[in-house]
Amino acid sequence: MFLNSGRKTAYKRSSSRSSLSRASLPAQQRGSALIIGVFVITVMFLLASALINIVQDSDTALTQEVWGTRAFAAANSGADAALAQLFPLNGSVGICLATSTWNLPNVTGFHACSVTLTCTAYAVDAVTQYRINSKAICESGETRVSRQVEVEARG
Repeated sequence: MFLNSGRKTAYKRSSSRSSLSRASLPAQQRGSALIIGVFVITVMFLLASALINIVQDSDTALTQEVWGTRAFAAANSGADAALAQLFPLNGSVGICLATSTWNLPNVTGFHACSVTLTCTAYAVDAVTQYRINSKAICESGETRVSRQVEVEARG
């Protein structure tokens, strides 16, 4: 009995120590949880700001691509119009103007675009060769895109 009662007191002491350390642990954990929480919020903020920058950059790239496609289509249409003027369907003699502007049709895709055409005639032996350069500029706000198409033809 004597040994058994000693164990009980030793057990009680260890249990009282563990209850003391358990009571003090939540206070220590609350401070570290606060630091971890601030760290997680900071990391989430940095990730969110990086994602916002990526979205803005892709939006700008998409806008540039759309306006570039419109400018390319306008330049192609200008070159086609210059070829139609140079080689009319009715068989009459065409005109090769050194510099001219092409009035774009009133179509949604061509708004805010302008096309400048240049035509140069070269005589090689008995054949006349033409070089048509069509440059389209489309702009909206801060976005300005230019595309150029060059066509060569013999007549």
